[in-house]
Amino acid sequence: MVTTCTQKSSTQPAVPTTDRPEDILAAMAAPGLDESSRSALRERAIETWLPLARHLARRYSGRGVPDDDLDQTAAVGLIKAVDNFDPARGIDFAGYAIPTVLGEVKRYFRDRTWAIRVPRRLQELRLSISEANSTLTHRLQRSPTVADIAAYLDVSEETVLEGLEGAMAYRATSLSTPTGVDSTQELGDTIGVDDHELERAESRIALGPALATLPPRERRILDLRFHGNLTQSEIAEQVGVSQMQVSRLITRSLATLRRRLDA
Repeated sequence: MVTTCTQKSSTQPAVPTTDRPEDILAAMAAPGLDESSRSALRERAIETWLPLARHLARRYSGRGVPDDDLDQTAAVGLIKAVDNFDPARGIDFAGYAIPTVLGEVKRYFRDRTWAIRVPRRLQELRLSISEANSTLTHRLQRSPTVADIAAYLDVSEETVLEGLEGAMAYRATSLSTPTGVDSTQELGDTIGVDDHELERAESRIALGPALATLPPRERRILDLRFHGNLTQSEIAEQVGVSQMQVSRLITRSLATLRRRLDA
């Protein structure tokens, strides 16, 4: 029984005793490794390379995203790199992991941080323009023009302008932002709204001449009803007629006004 256990352990790949990432990843790819050992090596590899992922995430710090979110996004990219890395290809892990982590962070900015959804082409163009601007500023020792950026990216100036216009959707300004000299007004106060009273403005202008054509008693009855908010019984007492007459006069006066306004 002891001999059998020794034989099984002799076929199990050796687990590296060092924290060298190359050794850990090579051991993960070894054939015959049981799942629990592979999981333990995977965790060690992720922990070993996590400082690099956080360092890469700091490149994008200060762009309106919490550092914790950047760290988590970079960690996701690192996990993908560890899971998909194949040592048999002869590629250095750092050379594979760095673009994988950066790509994950860039996708986060592209998909999660835009205030307004714009086509992915414009989102990627914005990133290219931003990188070109930084490179050309250092190279030219001045702010690059649209023509400089277009030549650097090998695109037309119209494309660069389109990308710059799309970049305006990256962040939205709160409607509660103070404006004005004394900051007592908010941005939302300066935005116009539909004024439904404008639809009645023409009718109000025409109503005055139309009312002037009515007999004085009918004008008084309409004034008491719609301005004074009196009931027909109260109007009848003030005018000296019956409630039935008040009702007929109101109906007749309104019909006359409608015909004249329509005309």
